[in-house]
Amino acid sequence: MNKNLTRRQLLSMVGAAGGATAVYNTSLALGLMSDAGAPARLDLQHVPKGGARIIVLGAGIAGLTVAYELERVGYDVQIIEASKRVGGRNLTVRHGDVIDEMGHQQVCRFDDHPEMYFNAGPARIPGHHRRVMHYCKSLNVPLQVKANFSRPAYTHDTENFAGKPVRVQQYVADARGFLSELLYKAIDQNRFDEPLSADDRERLMHFASTFGDLQPDGSYKGSLRGGYDEGGFLSPAVQRAPLEFRALLNSSWWERGMLSAENPDWAAPLMEVVGGMDNIVKAFVRELKTRVILNAQVQDIRLKSDGVDVVYNHNGKRRKLSADYCFNSIPSHFMPAIPNNLPPDYQAGLAAMVPGNFFKIGLQMKKRFWEDEGIYGGATSTNQKINTIWYPSHGIHGEKGVLLGAYAFFGQCKFFERMNPAERLQFAADCGDKIHKNYSSYIEAGVSVPWGRMNHMMGCGTTWSEEVRNEYFALLQQPAGGRHYMIGDQISYHSSWQEGAFASAEYALLDFNRRVRADATRQGVR
Repeated sequence: MNKNLTRRQLLSMVGAAGGATAVYNTSLALGLMSDAGAPARLDLQHVPKGGARIIVLGAGIAGLTVAYELERVGYDVQIIEASKRVGGRNLTVRHGDVIDEMGHQQVCRFDDHPEMYFNAGPARIPGHHRRVMHYCKSLNVPLQVKANFSRPAYTHDTENFAGKPVRVQQYVADARGFLSELLYKAIDQNRFDEPLSADDRERLMHFASTFGDLQPDGSYKGSLRGGYDEGGFLSPAVQRAPLEFRALLNSSWWERGMLSAENPDWAAPLMEVVGGMDNIVKAFVRELKTRVILNAQVQDIRLKSDGVDVVYNHNGKRRKLSADYCFNSIPSHFMPAIPNNLPPDYQAGLAAMVPGNFFKIGLQMKKRFWEDEGIYGGATSTNQKINTIWYPSHGIHGEKGVLLGAYAFFGQCKFFERMNPAERLQFAADCGDKIHKNYSSYIEAGVSVPWGRMNHMMGCGTTWSEEVRNEYFALLQQPAGGRHYMIGDQISYHSSWQEGAFASAEYALLDFNRRVRADATRQGVR
């Protein structure tokens, strides 16, 4: 074997054998990536009553975190929020809730029942998102395991397998089987740049046989890992005939979804908040001493040598707040339209950031028909524009359930944004009928949430080009004039995830605390 193996070659080999998770963990071991790590111990300096005053712009996860932590050590904090609700993109939709979409306001018609809810924003919490887990634990927010990947669910491709859905377990087993057969044959004929020793060949052929469930001669003839056609309990199991190899190659699911469960952010076990993700938001609000001012649109931000002035419109009246410091989680793409005197390079960085976009549909089904098909949680993937049908992990064996009927990303969202809500639901129903028999007949109510059209949002997360990040990210992490911090998942390497919002808040709080302590030291010396 080549003794001068590069790190890139090693990671390629690891990825081929073990997927994204193996690459991630190997990268950590090699020091090529930094682990998210445990949340930093904030240890913020306590201040006497009447100490520095803080303004927080935006009551999303980052803003709530900053307010919560600073209130705990004695700061006077005021939060203002442009919309009618607290939580930002942490949005759980229930009976009677209003979807505040521009031009298409919807009212949720789900049953008024604790199990009938839809996480239109964040819907899963990876275990390595330690800041989210930390706050859920410290705020007593109960969690449960969420099934993100389900082998009994389907992969569906309108152009392959006769357009019929195929069980994920069969697709995965057959794909690995055929690829292992190719590997076995290559080993057997010693078709490598460097010759393998007899020992190496034997071990690698055994690995290929085991990984792909090959026949003794190294061929792949199907596997019980792909599921049974029949039997297996009171009669011998009859394995399914393998899928056609050419159809597997032509199908795009190996690229779209087969390894999604090995992405560190999607890998099991995942968590979800019991009763809806917005219970994190409610837990923060319960702890805050100060009431959040809603319907307060920021109209002007002015840096001063000793603080920050913020002018906002509240229910038609123009008001002004003055504070010593400001933590700002307003979406960056709104900032160029808000009058301010932030430094020119700071303004240029905010203007260079591009909003991301996501779209979801939630459907209340009158019967949990997917459980009759042996599917309990997880997701079906399709090459139709809905991309995904995501089955709820909670409420198992109940009468009804709310599933995610479409999940579109970035540019895909425009297709749905051009439709009205009724058209979106009809389109999703028609797509579902191609996967599940009588799918549309089970739909009782539905809502669609296009983040690119949501009032006070106009997008979801932020897309950084490498060039823009290199030029502006470090700058935007620092307080403009030493007084104004930008926060939120937009100022992180994990945009669109709650962990990014928590991490951004943590960074800003640590920097703020360092500056406050330094100022106190200087004043003490004087």
